[in-house]
Amino acid sequence: MNKWIRGTNATIISIAVIGIFIIVTLFLNSMKGIQWDLSVNKKYSLSEQTISVLKKLDKDIKVTLFTGGGSTDESIMYRDIRDLLNEYKKRTNKVTFEEIDPNRDPAKAQQYQIDQAGTIIFEMGEKQKKVYSYELFMSGQAQGSYNFMGESKFTQSIMGLITDVKHPIYFLTGHNELPAAQISMFRSSLEGENYEIKDLNLYKEGKIPDDAQAVFILGPQNDLDPKETALLKEYVQGKGKLFISTGYSKDLQSMKNLDELLTAVNVKNAKGVVIETGRTLYNNPLTIVPNIQFHAITNDLADSDRVVVLPVAVALSTESGNPDWKANSLLKSSDKAYGETDMTQLTSNASKQDDTDLKGPLDMAYAVMDKDNKPKAVVIGNSQFLQDQIITEQGNRDFALNSVNWMQEQTDQLTIRPREEAALQQAFIMPNKAKMILYGTVVLFPLAILALGGAIWWRRRKG
Repeated sequence: MNKWIRGTNATIISIAVIGIFIIVTLFLNSMKGIQWDLSVNKKYSLSEQTISVLKKLDKDIKVTLFTGGGSTDESIMYRDIRDLLNEYKKRTNKVTFEEIDPNRDPAKAQQYQIDQAGTIIFEMGEKQKKVYSYELFMSGQAQGSYNFMGESKFTQSIMGLITDVKHPIYFLTGHNELPAAQISMFRSSLEGENYEIKDLNLYKEGKIPDDAQAVFILGPQNDLDPKETALLKEYVQGKGKLFISTGYSKDLQSMKNLDELLTAVNVKNAKGVVIETGRTLYNNPLTIVPNIQFHAITNDLADSDRVVVLPVAVALSTESGNPDWKANSLLKSSDKAYGETDMTQLTSNASKQDDTDLKGPLDMAYAVMDKDNKPKAVVIGNSQFLQDQIITEQGNRDFALNSVNWMQEQTDQLTIRPREEAALQQAFIMPNKAKMILYGTVVLFPLAILALGGAIWWRRRKG
């Protein structure tokens, strides 16, 4: 009788434990927002910006990933994309995710006009946004590592679907500025944040369009025309805003009309190329890693200990006594740097600090406000950092986008930091070791557990 009671109690307790386990599992599964991310770089955690956007969704968004190929690199790529999209899906029932192999479902691929594997489609009703996998991966700082920019791109795509507001901005042309092909990542990042980019040739147009929310002057190699300068000064002194990135050019010392435009926003081209005599990782005196100054544009960079990298930067200065325009420094060189004013020495690689050169520390970027403390301009003494092969360095992309969003007073726009992932670690196992692992996990361990369970059962039966 006692044995029967003990057996019944054990059965009831086992059923109760299993029931509690099932109930707790169902409860935790119903709490979509609760999870613990123990990974080193929090790869399974979404940023606060993304979570805020997902909470505001009131319409369904369908995400379709078109995969293809079977190489190791592609498997890693699709794994990262798949894991991230599943995190979006967990956070809201407004996002659905489907994965399609275009080789197995060519009709679906044709319907969406897919011309390459690795295309991600975001849909909301009739509206679509396409993201390509090659936009999401860049080389990391450590050897073999890579940066994954999926969250930034995906959240930008969702924001592009839920808002119809476009911000027209114009890129000035006609002075040998940076070609569009060299700054495609910068342009696509702006477009992803609902900026509508148009080209502006003042020689042809004769005026700045009425809808222009900002004019961008990116790396002009030739001076502006006096009439252009007059138009741009009138524009920025009115309701307009200017984003100017000016770097080294052969006419640096003689671009008086561009200098006049800079003076209009209380910035002065100091006419010197910054040379860093202190040591940096790049070990190149012309590649400047400036000290980040305290400002809304740069605070996120400072908090995450990321730097800005400026190749061949030009020194800038400002007049602190101007009551109408206040220029706040964003980037400053070390006190060991100097500004080379002799372009002949610079081009002949014979630069040497002398009494005519500028003494450090030197400013290289300013955020300019008017007397009402409204953002009016951003001036950066470098344009090369916007090029595709350099904008992915450290905090360059975020610095550029933060500058534009601050100037346009779009402080809620997204500049989500890319995640740096470690290189895939591969282990090579000899055939005899592989057999030992197979027999151990498939045969030996299960048999050992069965033997232990049998021994316990037999002891209880006897006892």
